[in-house]
Amino acid sequence: MSGKGKGKGGRGEKKSVSKSSKAGLQFPVGRIGRFLKQGKYSSRVGGGAPIYLAAVLEYLCAEILELAGNAARDNKKSRIVPRHITLAVKNDEELNKLLGNVTIAAGGVMPNIHAVLLPKKSSTSKKSAASQDY
Repeated sequence: MSGKGKGKGGRGEKKSVSKSSKAGLQFPVGRIGRFLKQGKYSSRVGGGAPIYLAAVLEYLCAEILELAGNAARDNKKSRIVPRHITLAVKNDEELNKLLGNVTIAAGGVMPNIHAVLLPKKSSTSKKSAASQDY
């Protein structure tokens, strides 16, 4: 060997590519894999497990953020606050089933008035007109 190469048989130095970019994800695949290993969920963790988990988490976050953004726009706000996240989760059937027992801090409750508490729509004008005939 002449010693002029930069390693790896003279192919040049290769730039490192993250597992997230290989999978086309924004969520950190390597970090999720590390947490799976350190968390002692099992003795062994497969190579595809952190990729799959990162993809699922990224999809859930994108779904919640899209619905919360719509709720913020409906309220004429440009910033998502916990109230918008609560409205988004409670109005979506599947997310409500998934996060049904979750309490979001400063989220409030869904606006709802029970039908019994609403005033009755009876014909009050006829009664008042009949009483004024005397």
